Formats: sequence, structure tokens, C-alpha cells
Amino acid sequence: MEIDDADNSDKNSGSAPDSKSKSKRKLYVGSQDLGFRRDHMEVLSPLKDGIVVDWDMVENIWDHALRKCLLIDPKEHPMLLAEPCSNTQQQREKTAEIMFEKYQVPALFLAKNAVLTSFASGRATSLVVDCGGGSTTVAPVHDGYVLQKAVATSPIGGEFLTDCLLKSLEQKGISIKPRYAFKRKEIRAGEFQIMDLDFPNTTESYKLYSQRVIVGDIKECVCRAPDTPYDETSYSNIPMTPYELPDGQTIEIGADRFKIPDVLFNPSLVQTIPGMESFAEMTSSARGLPQMVIDSINKCDVDIRRELFSSILLSGGTASMQQLKERLEKDLLEESPQAARVKVLASGNATERRFSVWIGGSILASLGSFQQMWFSKSEFEEHGASYIQRKCP
Repeated sequence: MEIDDADNSDKNSGSAPDSKSKSKRKLYVGSQDLGFRRDHMEVLSPLKDGIVVDWDMVENIWDHALRKCLLIDPKEHPMLLAEPCSNTQQQREKTAEIMFEKYQVPALFLAKNAVLTSFASGRATSLVVDCGGGSTTVAPVHDGYVLQKAVATSPIGGEFLTDCLLKSLEQKGISIKPRYAFKRKEIRAGEFQIMDLDFPNTTESYKLYSQRVIVGDIKECVCRAPDTPYDETSYSNIPMTPYELPDGQTIEIGADRFKIPDVLFNPSLVQTIPGMESFAEMTSSARGLPQMVIDSINKCDVDIRRELFSSILLSGGTASMQQLKERLEKDLLEESPQAARVKVLASGNATERRFSVWIGGSILASLGSFQQMWFSKSEFEEHGASYIQRKCP
């Protein structure tokens, strides 16, 4: 399962046979390692709804990031970590303990995702709409602080949309063959024959992970948010778009190109996708994107509502979907108060939208005025982990 950690980068953790007993299991971290199929390997995520449930796995991911990717010694670098708005006090204290005791970092700071996205666009006040892999969060930021009481979250994120598309394609009789399940053999110049390979010891979670990688690419290539709310009749005659799968078969995708992204705006659409019925209960209480934005702004002080309406920032990988910005702006114009000037802002570059949290973090950490805000190792030794609540509000 892809792990969307704080900055939305894909970090993955696979675990070999003994995933039952933590002491015996061997962990493989990173999408490169996960590209290599192993017998009995399960694909696991240490996060559930953005909150850490397996710290052992998180430490392995941090080891991988610091030692293999960044090639640094953590003892020599202050560490700025991004965290979701919903992070609990226990989670923050546990993070501080691991960073200071295991990695011996000289100083630490925890910053909220929404605040960093706001800094990345050069604003101290904005409404951040973060469409990530695991969930969607709407958070108002005022003068560099998240207004916690007005944060709205939804369990519908990029991975959920990928699952909807996978189920919809399967129901139409299209089988998504994972890359490890076949090999291409050239019979004539430019002509290939597909040979199926059988690996009976492949786990269900690894198969699903491999299928999701392919379906995720289909989603990014062909899906776009519809200009008007989706309904079966008006989209039934839509022209088909071809997509070539890794095994060479070309599939045609029609109404699903618009239906799947519209789940973000109208979660009840999930009930019309065969195979997703089990999520009907989860999505019945979920609100659409425009509704989340308006609810969140209405929970804020009257004095700043106008400013929030005019600086709605889109971030996260799912926010790069074509026409999402335009559709959100259109729906908000219809539903917002007359006096409000609605402006949805998004970086023109998809990579910047995806990594806006990281960009904001690098801006914040390089400010001269930020240097006195670090939670230092000596403060940790003197006051303990709970002091992080005061140092990083």
C-alpha cells in the first residue's frame, strides 16, 4: 500500500514472510524495492487515516530516507518534520522521543502541512485544500497558525479514486495484469508475444499494489473533473479515450474518465460503482469538496472569511487532476455568499502542487527569524517530550 507521509511523497514498506512476529520480519522500504516481487511478501502501510499505527515501520522508513536517500548523519542536522493537522499529542511526543533519543538530532520542529503549503505560496493566511493519497483535508491558516476548530477532513483521496477505477474496469471485464505476471518476447521486429508467468506464492496485497500502480497511471493520464455534476445520461455517449496497458492490450475508457473524479465532489456516486458497496457507509457521511470548503470557512471568525474565500490553495497529488481547480471554483461561486470574491489558486506545475508541503518547509527552515523557534536537544533533556506542545503549537 502506498504510504502518503506528511509531504505526500510515496514511501512504501514491504514485509517478508514473518510479518506476524515483528522481531523476525524483514522490511523492504521504498518504491524501488517494492518493484521487485518476492514470495509471501505483504505490502503494508504504517499509517491509517494519516496517523501512525506502526512505529517500527516508520523508523525503518526514516532510516531509509536519512541514510540511503539523503546520505546524512542525523546528529549533524536540525530536523523539520511536517505533520497532519489531525496529529495527536501522543504522536507528537513519540516523534520527539525517537528523533532525540534514537537519531540524536540537535534540534527539532514539527510544522503542520497546511501552514507549510501556505508558506510555499507566500501567504500567511489562506484556506488550504490538500487532496492527498489517503484523504482530503481542508484547513484554514491565519497568520501562520492552523485554526484547528475549522479543519474538515474526508476519507476520499487519490488511492480511494484509484480503487474505484480498478473496480469499475474489472466490472467491465478488463483485467489489469501486474507487470510481474508476464514477460514480452519479441517474435519479429517491433512485434511482441506476451507470455504469462505464474507465481502462486504472491500475496494478494502485493498483487493489488502492482495493479494500483498501473491504474494510478491510467487515472492521471485520462481522468478529468467534469464541468458539471456527473449524471449517467449526459455522459453515456462521451467519446472513448484509448490507453495502452503494460501487457500491450489497448483499452477504451469512456464515462469513467469523468465519473471517478466526480466522487470528490459527490461521494454518494461511490454507491453506483460495482464492488465498492462496502464503502457506501463511509462515503454516506463524507461531504463533497465545495461543501467542506464552505463549512470550514463558516466555522472561522467573520473578519477573515472574505480573505479565506479569495485565497483557496490547492495542494497534494490528487489536486493535479485536470479541470479540478476550475470545477471547484465554479461550484464555490454558486454556493458562496454574494459578497465573497472566490479565488482558487494552484501552482501551474503539478510537481509543485504535489510537494508544496516540502517546498514550504524548505522556505520556513531557511528564514533567519525561524532559528530561535527550534525545540533543542537541551530543552528536550530539561523539560521532556511534552514540551513540544509549547514549542511547536
